[in-house]
Amino acid sequence: MPSFDLLPGASESPVILHVPHSAREIPAEVRAGIVLDDLALERELDHIVDAHTAELAERAAGLAGRPPWRFVNRLSRLVVDPERFPDEREEMLAVGMGAVYTRTTGREPLRAADTDPEPLIARYFRPYARAMTDAVAERLAAVGRAVVIDVHSYPSAPLPYELHGEGPRPPVCLGTDPFHTPPALVAAAREAFGEVGLDSPFSGTYVPLKFYGRDPRVSALMVEIRRDTYMTEPGGPAGPGLNRLAQALATLVDAVR
Repeated sequence: MPSFDLLPGASESPVILHVPHSAREIPAEVRAGIVLDDLALERELDHIVDAHTAELAERAAGLAGRPPWRFVNRLSRLVVDPERFPDEREEMLAVGMGAVYTRTTGREPLRAADTDPEPLIARYFRPYARAMTDAVAERLAAVGRAVVIDVHSYPSAPLPYELHGEGPRPPVCLGTDPFHTPPALVAAAREAFGEVGLDSPFSGTYVPLKFYGRDPRVSALMVEIRRDTYMTEPGGPAGPGLNRLAQALATLVDAVR
C-alpha cells in the first residue's frame, strides 16, 4: 500500500487539499514497535485519527467548480506524523508526540522511551516531505502560486496530550501563520464555514520546509473541524454534517482565485 497519494485536480488550480491524519493503516513492521495491545490500539486510533477527512476532501473536490489537487496520507499518524518538525523545534516533543510518537493521547506509553525515530523518519517522513514539496513546486511552476489547505478534525472535549486545550473549541478552528496566511484567505474561510475561531485549540499551518517563511507565493490555512459537528465520537460513523462541510470546503476552494 502506498504511504500517500497525490490526486490531480484542475491544471489551473493552485489549491492543494492536504489530508495528513485521516488513515488508520499501520504496517506490520511498525505495529511491532507499538506496545499497546490490539484493543488499546484501536481505542487510540479512535481518538487520534481525523476520521472521514479524506472523504470530506474528496466530496469537496467533486463539488468545486475548479477541482483542487489532493495530497492524502494513507498511513496512520502513529507511523509518522508528517506535519511535525523532525527536530527539536517541535513543541509536541514535550508530550512524546514529535514526528514519531512515543506517547498516546492520554500520555501513556505508545513506544519504548528509547525508540530511535530515525528509521521511521527515513522510511516514511522524508519521502512524504519530498513529495509534498514537489507538489507545491509543481503548482508554483504551473500557475505561479500554491495554496495549501490543511484538512483536519479535533475532538469536542480536550484530550490530555493537548498543550493548548483550555481555549475555545469552535465548530471550525482556522489555524494561521503570520507569513503564509493572507487575510483574504481567512476571510474566504469565514464566509464559507460561518462560525469559526482562530488558532484555538490548534494553531499554525503546514508548509513544506523548503518554502516555509521564505516564499510568499505559498499560502496556507489549517481547517480544524470539531468532530461532533459531523460524526459520532470517538471513531464513529459520519453523519449528515459531512455533506454540509464538504459544500463549505468546496466554496472555500472556489473562492481562491
